[in-house]
Amino acid sequence: MTTPVWVVLPDPFSSRLFFDTGIVDELRERAGERLTLVLDAGEHAAHWNERAAGTTVLDLRELTGGGDGVVRRVDRRLDEAVGFYPLSVRQSLRHGFNRTRMQSGHRNWFLDPDRAGRLPQSATLDRLFTTWHYGRLRYVPAPLHERLRHERPTLALANTQMHSVVPFVVAARRAALPVVGHIASWDHTVGKGIVPPGLGRYIVQNDVMRDDLVRYHHVDEHRIVVSGWPQTDVFHRRRPRAEFERLVRELGLDPSRPVVLVMGNSPVNAPYEKNFVDRLVSWWEESGAAGRFSLLFRPHPRDREWRERFSAPLFRGGSAAVQEPSFTDLETLAVLLQHGDAVVSNAGTILLDALVNDRPAVCVLYDEGAPPGDSWAWKNVSGEHYKALIESDAFYRAERFEDVTAALERALAHPDELAAERRRVAREVVGEIDGRAAERVADAIVGTVA
Repeated sequence: MTTPVWVVLPDPFSSRLFFDTGIVDELRERAGERLTLVLDAGEHAAHWNERAAGTTVLDLRELTGGGDGVVRRVDRRLDEAVGFYPLSVRQSLRHGFNRTRMQSGHRNWFLDPDRAGRLPQSATLDRLFTTWHYGRLRYVPAPLHERLRHERPTLALANTQMHSVVPFVVAARRAALPVVGHIASWDHTVGKGIVPPGLGRYIVQNDVMRDDLVRYHHVDEHRIVVSGWPQTDVFHRRRPRAEFERLVRELGLDPSRPVVLVMGNSPVNAPYEKNFVDRLVSWWEESGAAGRFSLLFRPHPRDREWRERFSAPLFRGGSAAVQEPSFTDLETLAVLLQHGDAVVSNAGTILLDALVNDRPAVCVLYDEGAPPGDSWAWKNVSGEHYKALIESDAFYRAERFEDVTAALERALAHPDELAAERRRVAREVVGEIDGRAAERVADAIVGTVA
């Protein structure tokens, strides 16, 4: 193969997925020195640059930066009115995605209906704006344009539905270069942004996502590859119990006792999580449960307020511990999920992770200490992508605090009670689990080059 391959990693989640599941290694094996990684220089840039040693690395922000001329200013103003976020929100409103979660001024821009703008809802208008949004005539930063024109690579977007990758799609169209779009997660097809039309190939993890691309994003089914979920490759390899015991011992916990993993959500999605953590720790101590099992808290990787939100167990010592949030410890998560005794979470991919690893799980569906009428926890699992999970019996539901404690006791006493249903739902949602999803992603990217 002689054609260069650029893999665009626009956010920490994408970098973690592509590095830690082995996709980058698979591409190195296939593309060799033709592989270039385009990294977003965020707070973990040093870590990912170290992981990329031996491979050409470009800075995403340097490529998409540059001048601030009249054309760019006009383009930016149009983008704010009819660009990525307005079109994404309009699509969600039209199809009813995240209907119950929409809130004016929401910090998650995909959930702020105000960003739809003042134009009337119209599929025809949106098609016209989408054509402009990804069209060849849009502004393209000079550094990106010149580099693509010179190297003429195939582009692979690790997360296709991000505002920051739009210049790559536009520049590739202008230069007539093939683009591969990887849909980053199981929930992205139904409420996490519009999908660029007309890419050479789209990669999804399961049949549901494939059908979503056809139905909601008008993608040609023959351009879609179902790879399975690469993150399951990490979970597919079994870790010895000794690794788990070493890890919890380093955290100050006794590995001979059951360990309950309490997984946090982001402050945007779970604003009352601190109340829940405080009450759980109080119950655990006052009920005598502290003498029977340990609590290990893992804040969400995007939780910058975690020291305050998890202050109750943070300095407790003994049989409670808090892990510092990180985008770079997927291996640690795999060890915990393979040997932890139960998982407590609200929603998010971590609930799915627990089921894939056959862990008894308690899903918290209420907001501890919230004012009447607030229902963030329930809304977090109300999206279309959660339908298969919510309709299953793969986990325990907790709609009040007493449900949490009762479910925890049941999960620890009867860990295999829901095992068959966990396995069924995991296969339905994440697709094939055989340890080879990363290979299929790499094959799809290299196949597009061919």
